[in-house]
Order: sequence, then C-alpha cells, then structure tokens
Amino acid sequence: MNASAARILSDALVLAPIERAKLIDALLRSFDPPEDSRVADAWKAEAESRIDAHEAGRLSADSAEAVFARINAR
Repeated sequence: MNASAARILSDALVLAPIERAKLIDALLRSFDPPEDSRVADAWKAEAESRIDAHEAGRLSADSAEAVFARINAR
C-alpha cells in the first residue's frame, strides 16, 4: 500500500461505523462495470412479467425451504 492509500485508510478508520460502511460500499461498487440501461430494463421487464404471471396463477413457485431441501438432497 502506498503512502496515499495508507493515509486514506488511516482517515477512514476514524469514521463512524455507518460512514465506513458507506465508504466500503462505494469502493466495492467502483469495481462494477457501468450498467447497460438496456440490460437493466430487460431484466426489470422480465421480473415484472414473472410477478404478474405468478399473481395471475400462470406461474407457480416453490418455497425457499423446498428449494434448499432439493439442493441439500443432491
């Protein structure tokens, strides 16, 4: 770690826990590629479609317990 990074770390360690958590979140998000709005919009539409289908009875869903039981049985 260079001197600049060490200084930033030292400054960050005196922040309140919530502020450190926000800083960590911002730093981790900086590794993510920029979001493609077309992809995000397509996923949003797909999620809404699945919710609508489930609420209309056209799509069934298993409970989390059932899913984990199947996974653990493997």
